[in-house]
Amino acid sequence: MELKDVKFMTAQDKAKVLRQWERFLKNGLKWEQFHKALYEHLIQHCSFIAHYDRAGFYSTYFENGGDTAHFLTQFDNRNGIPKSIEYGMIYWYTDGDYEDINSEMCRIAVKYIDNLTGQATKKQKEADIKHAKQLLMKHGITLSV
Repeated sequence: MELKDVKFMTAQDKAKVLRQWERFLKNGLKWEQFHKALYEHLIQHCSFIAHYDRAGFYSTYFENGGDTAHFLTQFDNRNGIPKSIEYGMIYWYTDGDYEDINSEMCRIAVKYIDNLTGQATKKQKEADIKHAKQLLMKHGITLSV
């Protein structure tokens, strides 16, 4: 897909964000790969709120497995145009100025979504079990899982 220059983002800037996006996904959503340009694109052109700053955004979506799995649904276009997880609309994807990069983000994400969602689900299950055990222990109940 050919990326186009628009008022607030050059084709070169879009290509940079796409490279960062793929590295981020490919490397398992690690903080070290969550670069400023990617964060800024997500909050400015993908209908995500800032969550105060890059660290707050990362904490919101990538520290909890359930939140990570939910985040990834926004980039899964295998069943049509995905809705924004924060606003429930599709304009983030269909906006003429950013449709090229956002549809490409989905194309790239689909290669990783199943694996990343599986990891996120496992992480969430482990966290839930740990929390449940802590609650039971608080009341003197032990459980073997």
